[in-house]
Amino acid sequence: MGIIPFRDGAYATGSNRATLLGRLFPSLVYYTRMGPIVWRSSRKAKKGLYDRLAWEKGSHEIIEALESVGIDFHVTGVQNIAAVQGPCVFIGNHMSTLETLALPAMILPFKRTTFVVKKSLVEYPVFKHIMTSCNPVVVGRTNPRDDFKVVIEEGGKRLQDGISVIVFPQTTRTPAFDPTQFNTIGVKLAKRANVPVIPLALKTDAWTNGKVIKDFGRIDPARKVCFAFGEPMEIRDKGREEQALLVSFIERHLGEWQHEWGAPTA
Repeated sequence: MGIIPFRDGAYATGSNRATLLGRLFPSLVYYTRMGPIVWRSSRKAKKGLYDRLAWEKGSHEIIEALESVGIDFHVTGVQNIAAVQGPCVFIGNHMSTLETLALPAMILPFKRTTFVVKKSLVEYPVFKHIMTSCNPVVVGRTNPRDDFKVVIEEGGKRLQDGISVIVFPQTTRTPAFDPTQFNTIGVKLAKRANVPVIPLALKTDAWTNGKVIKDFGRIDPARKVCFAFGEPMEIRDKGREEQALLVSFIERHLGEWQHEWGAPTA
């Protein structure tokens, strides 16, 4: 069932994954391991060799690198991905860089997929080759009307081609979830393309947002990383009920994780 050993639709980091050096210097050790992974993947992408399996493998290596410095992963609901025939739209909250790198390892064993990403991600040195090879839907984040048109048109094309689309409707990454900033673009894309939505709740504040470069912040092993995939939903009418269910799904899981493992912090 893919590289990550999902059992009953779940995955949890095993014991003794972290090295002593990783626990002492988590950020240094992680980024030292991450660099070669990204470099190798980028070289493959530049040669046109970065296929679905290579992307899944690189994403799994990122998860292993995070686990080696003491990050524990807790993933549930993976069976809901396998239950959908054909493409779908994954809609979730957005906390950090971590989800962009880790989600492919969870989804690609079951479905081809891509992201809606901001333009800067396809302009990063080295990383841009990886991102562009995955045929993302690229938005500028300067004109909401233009972005909406791009997501509906280009996202629709990906879905027509059998490629699922991962959408983070929040205007920016943040540890705190604000429903007022969680727009309906994902629901509208699914409605227009006549495909189901899979809700996605995540807690990834173990990779903090950087103060100088937002994508490269401190790694904090004290914070557990959590992903939960919900049951697929068909979008009916204008999608208001489904949008409310998405928000409720995310808030419920964040509340449960906060109760069990502590609240996300900035």
